[in-house]
Amino acid sequence: MSLDEDYSQELWKSFMPYRNSIPNRVDDLFYNLKVFDQPFDPEEFDSATTFVKWAAVEVAQHEFQEVTDMETYLFSGGLYAMFLHHGPASSFNQTLQYIFEEWLPSSSYDLDDREHFKRLSEDYHPADSVAVEEVWIPVKSIGADH
Repeated sequence: MSLDEDYSQELWKSFMPYRNSIPNRVDDLFYNLKVFDQPFDPEEFDSATTFVKWAAVEVAQHEFQEVTDMETYLFSGGLYAMFLHHGPASSFNQTLQYIFEEWLPSSSYDLDDREHFKRLSEDYHPADSVAVEEVWIPVKSIGADH
């Protein structure tokens, strides 16, 4: 999908009725995961940039069990920078601007080419003015290959 062709609402509506049938969950958190088709470049990102989006939960390591009509995704692993976004999803762009225009350029990290994700609580609602999202950005030390 892309921001122009955003099917997030449909994805989550199809996932949520089955969330409690997933065995071996480690907690009640949800993962809103993006895997970009091309290495993510904040300066080149626009509403047509494509990615694969996953609605997911974490299960205990080595405890995967098939769930009808669902797929398993295994994270690449690696170093992440975590930020908290406070407020409705409609103001999320301000958090992204801070991360990519202020924090990342002044840090000792480069953006890495791995999955980006948010962790959300069971009671998360995107329009909630006091909502909190954990924003996880893949990073690597400047000059590191991976």
